[in-house]
Amino acid sequence: MTNTEQSLTGERADILELLTAHRGFLRHTVQKLTDEQARLRPTKSELCLGGLIKHVTQVERGWADFIRNGRAFVAFDEAAFAKHAAGFQVEADETLEGLLTEYAKVAAETDEIVATLPDLDVSHELPSAPWQEPGKRWSARRVLLHIAAETAQHAGHADIIRETLDGQKTMG
Repeated sequence: MTNTEQSLTGERADILELLTAHRGFLRHTVQKLTDEQARLRPTKSELCLGGLIKHVTQVERGWADFIRNGRAFVAFDEAAFAKHAAGFQVEADETLEGLLTEYAKVAAETDEIVATLPDLDVSHELPSAPWQEPGKRWSARRVLLHIAAETAQHAGHADIIRETLDGQKTMG
C-alpha cells in the first residue's frame, strides 16, 4: 500500500481499492509468460494477453486525460475503428515487460488523480457517438468506475485466454 492509499479514506480509498484489485487480476494472468505466449491467440477471439494489457493501458490513459482535460471529439469512422482495433495488437518491437511497465505508469497517474482531484463531481461532455445521448456528461467518479469496470471485463477475458494457454486460473 502506498502512502497515498494509506492517507485516503471513504470513497477515494474505495475507488483505489477497486482499481488496484482489478488491475492485479489482469496482471496476474500474464505472470511468468514469455513475449511469444503473450501474443498467442488460443481461442477463436482476436484477443491475446499482451494486447489486452496494451488496450487497457490505452483506455485508462484516455479516460484519465478526459478527467483532466475533457475528451477530444473524434470522428467514428473506419479509420477510428481500425486504430481502436490495432490497440489490441502487440507490435513486433513491444515486449510484455514494456507493456506492463507502461500500464503501471498509467495506473499510477490515475491513482494520483483519485488522490488529488479536488472534486470527483467535475464533469465533461462525452464525445458525440452513435451510442451516446447528445450532450451526455460523465463525472470523474463515473469515469473512474468505468475504468474499473473495463479493467474487470478484460481481466475476465485474459483469465479465459490464460487458462486456455496453460491451465492457470486467476481465481480458484
